[in-house]
Amino acid sequence: MAGAKQEKAPLDIVHQNAIHVETILKEQRSQKLYTKFSINPYKKFHVLTDKPMSKNTQEEVVEDPAFLKIIHGACLVPTKKYTHPQTESQEIGWISTPLIIMDRGDKRLNFSRQNSEITKYMDAAWRLKEQTQNLS
Repeated sequence: MAGAKQEKAPLDIVHQNAIHVETILKEQRSQKLYTKFSINPYKKFHVLTDKPMSKNTQEEVVEDPAFLKIIHGACLVPTKKYTHPQTESQEIGWISTPLIIMDRGDKRLNFSRQNSEITKYMDAAWRLKEQTQNLS
């Protein structure tokens, strides 16, 4: 009978162990063991203080200049980290220096507020109107 399914013989422990060993060997081929650990400089770093009753509070710690350079570089603003903007959002405010130097004495570019008799009168009238509305 062609339609009948053949039943598989149950796997014995030796075959299951061989499959397990082969799976582990495949996993170990693709894994890489890292033994040098350091703090991620691109995440916020919170320093925890010692316990109040701790005896060893004055431990000598050797500073690593390469690590300090990476930490200080990660804290910089993007314009000091990179030469060009990395995203489209950074392009908007990348060049933040003014195009021309502001001179407050130059009347062509500086329109300061000037008061005349009419503007002084209207300013006093608006203030009086606001005070009477706030009181009632």
